[in-house]
Amino acid sequence: MLIPDGFPGQRMLVLPRPRAREFLQQEGSLRLVVTDCGYFPKAQSHGRRRIAPIPQAVVLACVDGAGWCETEAGRFDVERGQVVILPPGMPHSYGSDEDNPWTLWWFHVAGPEVAAFLRVADITAATPVRHPRDLYPIVSLMAEVLAWMERDSTTTSLLAASGAAWHALTLLAAERSQPGQREDVIASAVDYLRAHMADRISVPDLAAMASLSASHFSALFRKQMGYPVLQYQTMLRMGRARELLDTTGSTVSAIAAEVGYPDALYFTRQFKKTHGITPREYRDQHKG
Repeated sequence: MLIPDGFPGQRMLVLPRPRAREFLQQEGSLRLVVTDCGYFPKAQSHGRRRIAPIPQAVVLACVDGAGWCETEAGRFDVERGQVVILPPGMPHSYGSDEDNPWTLWWFHVAGPEVAAFLRVADITAATPVRHPRDLYPIVSLMAEVLAWMERDSTTTSLLAASGAAWHALTLLAAERSQPGQREDVIASAVDYLRAHMADRISVPDLAAMASLSASHFSALFRKQMGYPVLQYQTMLRMGRARELLDTTGSTVSAIAAEVGYPDALYFTRQFKKTHGITPREYRDQHKG
């Protein structure tokens, strides 16, 4: 039997639904509201089965122990350090491992943009589990959500809680990998691209470092990062170029070489293609 709450040492807050609807209609609400949140330590037999969908997204961060979740796509194991995000409007179930019960920070959020945001972030019924490289910032934000919700249900407190929840969701959205994927490979490739921005690097070169075929590496990179490899490399280079234009007096040719473009004219064309203006025009617009 699954128990929804009532664990020793738990913290839990449920916002009255009329107040949640009222808040969402207020100007500046971020169109997001935290409706429920809590902390369940060593939650033996914890779980829920929702056959009738709810309008909230459910976010569960497992900081210890283990558990599972189920969606229409199947059953997924959940380990310590992983986060479950269940989209709104879909039946789902989740529960604590019988022999190693999980400890959870959790919240539910509602709002007109939540479902679309999760789809764009590739958080779906088929991909409900994230494994962040660093769980601490996400848990810190979830603790902040609970602290503000426990304070009161004034607009100020709800705004603070919603802001922290939104920040947590964006961090989770940035984690494009799923358990079992080669997230370490892609993270290493991104770090390599950042550290060797001026070098001429090909996709086959990166794939060889990862011991993958070029096609497999390219598909994996695009799925996790949202962009093809070379387009992502151009984004990095253009970001560094903007920084140098804003903070140094270096010539356009010197900046072009520093970010990997020995041909200053080609760099200028790429910069204009990205920004709509030339590097000199960009510098003139951002003086002072």
